[in-house]
Amino acid sequence: MIRESVKGFGLSVVVLLLALAGKGQKVYFVDGFHGGVYGHYPKQYTAFINEMLAKYPDWRISLEIEPETWDSVQRNEPGNYETFRTYLADQSDRGRVEYVNPSYGQPYFYNINGESIIRQFAYGIRKMKQHFPELRYSTYSSEEPCFTSALPQVLLSFGFKNASLKNPNTCWGGYTRAFGGEMINWVGPDGSKLPTVPRYASEALDPKSTWQTTASTNSPDYIRTAFASGIKNPVGMCLQDAGWKFGPWLRKETGQQSIYTTWRNYISNVAAKGPLGDWKFSQEDVQVSLVWGAQVLQQIAREVRFSENSLGRAEKLAALSLLEKNNPFPSAALDEGWRQLMLAQHHDCWIVPYNGKKNHTWIDRVTEWTGFADSIAAAANSNSFRALFPDEGPQTSLQLFNANAGMYKGMVSMLIPSSIAASGFDLLSPSGKSVPYQLQNDRIHFGAEVPGMGTNTYRLVPGKSNPINGSMISHDSTGLVVLETDLYRIGIDPAAGGAIVSLVAKKMGNREFVDRSAGKGLNMMEGYFFRDSSRMSSAASHATILVREDGPLAAAIEVNGKIGIHPYTQRISVTKTGELVDVSLRIDWQGNPGIGDGYKQAGGYKAEDYRKAFYDDSKKLQTLFPLNLEKQRLSKNAPFDVTESTLGNTVFRTWDSIKHNVLLNWIDITDEKKQYGLAVFSDHTTSYLHAGGLAGLTTQYSGVGLWGRNYSITGPTEFSYALYPHKGDWEQASVWRKNTEWNNPPETSVSHQGGIGSTQLLRSGNPDIEITAVEMQDGNMIVRLFNPSRKTAVTTLLPSFTATRIETVELDGRVKKSFGAGKSGKTLKTSLPAFGFETILFTGVKK
Repeated sequence: MIRESVKGFGLSVVVLLLALAGKGQKVYFVDGFHGGVYGHYPKQYTAFINEMLAKYPDWRISLEIEPETWDSVQRNEPGNYETFRTYLADQSDRGRVEYVNPSYGQPYFYNINGESIIRQFAYGIRKMKQHFPELRYSTYSSEEPCFTSALPQVLLSFGFKNASLKNPNTCWGGYTRAFGGEMINWVGPDGSKLPTVPRYASEALDPKSTWQTTASTNSPDYIRTAFASGIKNPVGMCLQDAGWKFGPWLRKETGQQSIYTTWRNYISNVAAKGPLGDWKFSQEDVQVSLVWGAQVLQQIAREVRFSENSLGRAEKLAALSLLEKNNPFPSAALDEGWRQLMLAQHHDCWIVPYNGKKNHTWIDRVTEWTGFADSIAAAANSNSFRALFPDEGPQTSLQLFNANAGMYKGMVSMLIPSSIAASGFDLLSPSGKSVPYQLQNDRIHFGAEVPGMGTNTYRLVPGKSNPINGSMISHDSTGLVVLETDLYRIGIDPAAGGAIVSLVAKKMGNREFVDRSAGKGLNMMEGYFFRDSSRMSSAASHATILVREDGPLAAAIEVNGKIGIHPYTQRISVTKTGELVDVSLRIDWQGNPGIGDGYKQAGGYKAEDYRKAFYDDSKKLQTLFPLNLEKQRLSKNAPFDVTESTLGNTVFRTWDSIKHNVLLNWIDITDEKKQYGLAVFSDHTTSYLHAGGLAGLTTQYSGVGLWGRNYSITGPTEFSYALYPHKGDWEQASVWRKNTEWNNPPETSVSHQGGIGSTQLLRSGNPDIEITAVEMQDGNMIVRLFNPSRKTAVTTLLPSFTATRIETVELDGRVKKSFGAGKSGKTLKTSLPAFGFETILFTGVKK
């Protein structure tokens, strides 16, 4: 298919380029390879690259090859490996080989958290240094739409100088918005400016494919429109799949008329000089789409998110254990955990999850990789808790660790030994005060306080039982089941499938958040079942509501209903003072129903067809949120960014009209004046719907996906989400912090405590600042802060340890600022720009 499209350009390209050559105008092309040992990199392929470089001395290539590939090449092709190293040795502008993406697992970036992006580059560059220590990184470029708005500050901190926003030959998963001319400043949310070759405003999508732009072959239209737009030195690009045997991509069609170049050489020596225009690049300029709602993608996204959160918490707890108890930091194990997670973030996992051999597809490997990462995190936590709280005391204690920056004040739910639960006990705080608790079999609920980046211990004292009594669940005269907390009165209607038909915020002037005129509820599900030619709704059948827990501190109901013939269970949970309403969903599908747009579901799929069924989220099963908020405005988070949407709606049906509808962690919907809002938190990356004043969380798609593959239902659908009603906009309501806390609740442990009581690794003066990472490397501690705000933030840090030297550093180690030596109790003050991160290096730390 691609070969034929290339041949189709042949004669016309030659004629055009010869004409241009006569006028002294030149065109350029960035060739190269994309892939790796996990994606695609056949044995002896390095020999082929070496052969082509030797055969075509004017050929230049840019590489996007998974760093771990070179372990395999060194082991299996030592001669080819050494030859290739000689080509890479020349890192000047004249060099023939440039490495443009050293990220470990080649992720899309927009679908993972910001700290994961940093680790992808950090571990990838570390691996590359083992093989090519002389390598320097000038330009970031990718063959896939591996872009996100915050990349400029990450790339600049790693020492990159430039970037390209083109991915002309692999646009199956999307592309960046066409904008600008020869060069622009890509401006990130923190204000970082990265000189970048954009996808030109004149660079059109290929009318005969759904995977290419006109730049992928330096087509006549591409070159003509580029010159007409004032671009003096147009450049096209194709990073070929490793495994293809074309050699120089344009060789047969254009001879030497297109000048092969690396991005480094093109930007340094060819591209127009002078002041560059700024493009404040929004996350909505990343126009991408995957088969959102498919079970396989939900599984991948949930497993990756869980591992991201688990590894981050494990590193922080291990650092505390090291400093408090001199417990060795498990660097090798945690590094391996990150390696496994980074592979699970590989873009191919998300776009071709079914590819691979039986029982060894991408989805199989993601489950294996994330499972391994999770086991490493769990083992590290267990080891840290044992060191901090050895079983040496006479009484059973509950240990809590808070991995977030701010003080945790909220409900904790955990299992305790059955023997203690049955015998009666008093719960004592660290200061010895009796703490009210609620007991449900072996599960205890109690209000706890845990310092940021620290621990607290609560003791179980045998004797008089001291649980408190009370209830939060009732029934009203209209038949609604009512959950009532200190903050909310929530009405759930069995006759409407268990939908939340009322959510009144008692401390916001009894504000009603549900648009009752819409005839829908906040957790109602609705979608088009194309095999039944019917739009089905959970509200169409009566639901049974069971009380699963009801007490003065925590309550939960279970909604059992049906969508058509398909049973579902929703668990709705609240706590006495909690600001979130938690919902977990399970749908037990009967067979494999078709859900979504019916277009070409019975056959006739063509890759070239612009329209595809999986693009249309309005037909997928959606969990709906009809909100009593007029003239709604929507914001959504992205890695190290928050974007206020400018989309009129998120609905699209064709490849050339892709809209950014990605929900990373949360969306937040407010009224036009931003007086009130409601945030929806998701436990996985997915898509969202927003159209006609109605928001939705994509819940299920089952049908034809990319390349005609059937994305089928193979078991139950399960995931969790939460609702957060609030005053003001996302920033005034600290939505980012609330979501971080939801993703990272306190780690818990039970022991006969004989160690420390309450301790704190470091104290932050600003609870809205996120501590994204704490790493230990060779006796040094790395702490990373992120400011999720539109304004510059100043914060203080109070470490509980000493350091011989404290510095803020770039991600590649360059020193930005020195604080000198640090003593325990010495306060550091640092300023972070809007949406900026800061890396602090504590050298020679000790208690």
